[in-house]
Amino acid sequence: MGMFGVRPELIQYASQASLIPTWFLAIYIMVVILAPLTYRFWRKFGFLSFWAFVVVAALVDIAFFVADIRWLGWSNYFWVWLAVHHLGFAWRDGRFSSPPTLLLYSGLGLLALWLLIFKGPYPFAMVGSPDEGLSNTLPPKITLLALGVFQFGLLLAVEGPMRKLLASVRLWAATVLINSMIMTVYLWHITVMIVFVGLLYLADGFGLGLEPGTQSWWLSRIVWTAVLLALLLPVALTLSPLERRSRNGDTLPPSPVRQIAGAMMLCLGIALLAMYGYGGGPIPKLDIISFALVVVGAGVSGLLPTFGDKS
Repeated sequence: MGMFGVRPELIQYASQASLIPTWFLAIYIMVVILAPLTYRFWRKFGFLSFWAFVVVAALVDIAFFVADIRWLGWSNYFWVWLAVHHLGFAWRDGRFSSPPTLLLYSGLGLLALWLLIFKGPYPFAMVGSPDEGLSNTLPPKITLLALGVFQFGLLLAVEGPMRKLLASVRLWAATVLINSMIMTVYLWHITVMIVFVGLLYLADGFGLGLEPGTQSWWLSRIVWTAVLLALLLPVALTLSPLERRSRNGDTLPPSPVRQIAGAMMLCLGIALLAMYGYGGGPIPKLDIISFALVVVGAGVSGLLPTFGDKS
């Protein structure tokens, strides 16, 4: 974009928009790399470990709203999502088996979410917010944890019927196919949209002048979604093998210290790029530093292929 004379402000905006999904990748990698430690925590304390994360997340929110300690709120990227991840431990250990109980938990999660939004200081939108200074996701708030419990209970309550449906070979094959590239689809769908919008802008803004919310705008969403899906599919099919790439069985994995250190560098670089885009940030050349953190972190943690590695 710089080579074609695009304004720096537009480069920052477009790259920031494209990189929005990668915030999830940053915290997901950290939660996964800490899974052996958090699973031991779960095995020792059970649901007390889940509630420990909930309490810490709630205390962070109290500090955020009551004491106006905003910087501490960023630690909720760990406490909120580690609590949600703990629900997965509970599921895999068979701690949830009764659909009525799961629906009760789901209802309590929805009630907590309603109270936090309509009786508390939290905004209604779970993603984004009309208030630039307040968001449920930036940094995460306990509203996301309440939403997670609501969705978790609701989906697991229908696990039995869904497993029966997946006994169909065709439906199961489609599920496996989609899930084999689901992270690729998630990480690239906005990038595809940004590139497409840029091309439409170069074509005198064709299709971009409709008033949002009008009948014409809603009808155009059908075409819009179909075109974006058609553009996304070849991208996902091309890049999804990276998602399924595994380490050579004969190669020893790096030490835990290297893996954790590399993951921290990698995730910090991703998070900074997602927050500021290319050309933005509080210090000069932060985008180059962030990109270097991603590459170096990947190398330290053993993610980059080495010579002779054919995995």
